[in-house]
Amino acid sequence: MMNRTLAQADPQIARIMAGELERQKDTLMLIPSENYASRAVMAAMGSVFTNKYAEGYPYRRYYNGCEYYDQLEQLAIDRAKELFQVGHANVQLHTGSQANMAAYYAMLEPGDTILAMSVAQGGHLTHGDPVSFSGQFYDAHFYGLDPETDRLNYDTILEVAQQVRPRLIIAGASAYPRIIDFHRFREIADEVGAYLMADIAHICGLVAAEAHPDPVPYCEVITSTTHKTLRGPRGAMILCQADWADRIDRAVFPGIQAGPLMQIIAAKAVCFKEAQEFGFREYQRQIIRNCQALGQALLEEGFTLVTGGTDNHLLLVDLRNKDITGRETADLLEAAGMIANKNLIPGDPLSSKETSGLRPGTPGLTSRGMKETEMKVVGRWIARVVHEGRDHPEVLEEIRQQVVELCEAFPIYEDL
Repeated sequence: MMNRTLAQADPQIARIMAGELERQKDTLMLIPSENYASRAVMAAMGSVFTNKYAEGYPYRRYYNGCEYYDQLEQLAIDRAKELFQVGHANVQLHTGSQANMAAYYAMLEPGDTILAMSVAQGGHLTHGDPVSFSGQFYDAHFYGLDPETDRLNYDTILEVAQQVRPRLIIAGASAYPRIIDFHRFREIADEVGAYLMADIAHICGLVAAEAHPDPVPYCEVITSTTHKTLRGPRGAMILCQADWADRIDRAVFPGIQAGPLMQIIAAKAVCFKEAQEFGFREYQRQIIRNCQALGQALLEEGFTLVTGGTDNHLLLVDLRNKDITGRETADLLEAAGMIANKNLIPGDPLSSKETSGLRPGTPGLTSRGMKETEMKVVGRWIARVVHEGRDHPEVLEEIRQQVVELCEAFPIYEDL
C-alpha cells in the first residue's frame, strides 16, 4: 500500500485530478485571487514533510524528531523577513482568515472596536462583517469609498475614526483597484491612538516586488495569504515588528491552531526564494501593465470600470450599463473558457449572490507569459460574450476554441 501510485491506489481521484489539470491548461484564469504555483512549490507540497507533527516553533517543539523541520521553518522565516524587510514572520498560518483571526487575538480583547473597509465597498468578510467571527467577536465599524470617485477618501476615514475611536484600524481590501496609502492610514491611526494592521493578501506579490507601496514601515502587523500575487502555496503568514513577535506567535500557537502543515511551510520557503529573483519583480510589473491593458480594452468596448481603471492586479467592472448581472456574466464567460468571478460594486443594488459587478485580474494570465497584446484580445472576447453570448451559444463555442488555442500558445505545465 505504501508504494502504489495515485492511479493504482485511487483511480477515481486520479481521473478527477487529470480532468482538473486539463481544465487549468485549457482555460484562462481571470480570478485575481488565483494563480499557478510553480512546479518547485508543488513538489514541496507533496513532500515527506507531510508525515510529522511539529507543534511549537523552531528549536522549541513538543515532539521529538524535528531536526529538519526546525531547519525548514527557520529558513522560511528568514526568507520572509528578508523579502519584506520586517522584524518577524510567522509562517504557520493555514489561511488568510486564520491569519486575521490570530492578529486580532494578539492585538485585541473581545468587544474592542475595529475600523475597516466594508465588504459592500470592497473589503473582506474577516474585516468585521456580521457573518464572520470578526463581526461577532468585535465591535466593527466601517469606512467606505468616496461616492463620487469610488476611491478611499482619507479625510473621511479620519472623521469616522475620530467618531468611533477604534482600537485597531485595518487597511486592506478584496476588490479595490487602486493604491492604498499606508502612510496616511498610519497618520489616522496615530491621531486616534489605534493600532494599524494591513491585510495585503491580494497585493503581497506587488509589495514584495516594490510595485506597490510598502506597509511594513507603518503597521504593527501585516497579514497575507501566500497564493495570490505571491504565487506560492495556498496558505498564509503574519509579518510584524520585532516587539510584536511573541504576542503574534502565541496567538497562532497555541492560540488558534496546533500542528503546522510543514509541507506547506516548505512550499512557502520555496516561493519566498522565487520572489527574491529578478524575474519576479518584472513579473509583478507585467501584472499591472497587463491589467491596465485589459482595462483599456474593456473601456473601448463600452464597459464601465469602477474608479476608471487600476493601479494593481485587478479590475472592478460595473455591468449595469450592459443590463446583465455579475453572476450571469461569470457563467457565460466560463462557457467560453474564461474563469472570472462576480463581485459587488460600491452601492450595488443587487445581492452578493447576483451582483452588478465582475472582478477580473491578470496574475494567472501573466504567469502564462501573456502580455498587453493578449490582454486586448481577452478584452474583446469578454465583450463578445457579454454582448452576444446570451442569445448565441455558437459565439461562446467559437470563443472557447480560440481560448484553447491561446492557452496552447502559452502553456502552464508542459509535461505534467
